[in-house]
Amino acid sequence: MADVWVLGSLNVDVVVRVARHPSPGETLIGGDPELAFGGKGANQAVAAAVAGARVRMVGAVGDDAEGRDYRERLQSFGIDTGAVRSVPGPTGRAFIAVADDGENTIIVSPGANAAVGEQDLAALDGLAAGDVLLLQLEVDLGVVAAAAKRATAAGARVVLNTAPYADLPADVLALGAPVVANETEAALLAAAGGSPVELLITRGEHGSTWGDLAVPADRVERVVDTTGAGDTFCGALAAALAAGEEREPAMRAAAAAAARAVERMGAQPDPS
Repeated sequence: MADVWVLGSLNVDVVVRVARHPSPGETLIGGDPELAFGGKGANQAVAAAVAGARVRMVGAVGDDAEGRDYRERLQSFGIDTGAVRSVPGPTGRAFIAVADDGENTIIVSPGANAAVGEQDLAALDGLAAGDVLLLQLEVDLGVVAAAAKRATAAGARVVLNTAPYADLPADVLALGAPVVANETEAALLAAAGGSPVELLITRGEHGSTWGDLAVPADRVERVVDTTGAGDTFCGALAAALAAGEEREPAMRAAAAAAARAVERMGAQPDPS
């Protein structure tokens, strides 16, 4: 089986539950804050590992206790952290409000993620033909673009998640096989004139589409927290593609993983 490489962010999440999300200028009382591990890159790496892939993480954490703890956490999932650098300063953080209906709002403070740069791309020299490189947009966009081009040159497959949304050059979007976007990101992409060769759109409870292929969402008994749904979908999708699955079974595996993710709190499962 090919490897899944993930270049992206690692954050510590500060999660507060609220009855509903506030209107602009409004103050609400929430529950006690909970600390959890997150960041789109690490979330997707964990999801790929849980789905059975061999995973290598490329990114940066701070030289703080949270950074050290994060390395150990990823290793507990069997993820290779040899390319996760420790840099001076804090590990990235995300501040997340989760409402009673499971919907969330997120503010990210990049911290060490801002240090991910060209020097980190050397780790991708280990990419082999058939491997999958999974990318998101919580690190420098120039680094994302360079990583996608390097992976393609090595014969690896690029799965490019356009979250959080940012405009990317057409030649970079063309490398995504597929580009993965939720409905909001897909609308922003279209408004910017972006037209990926392969576009997979996730539509929550309405399933997902990859070109003219549509796959329904899995049944969910009770929505608890949607924070990790998109990242889990991407990680499980990458794992299935690395295992040689075709589009439809890969999408179905991703949909099943995403459905289970929204039935628990947090962006990542417990290592046990």
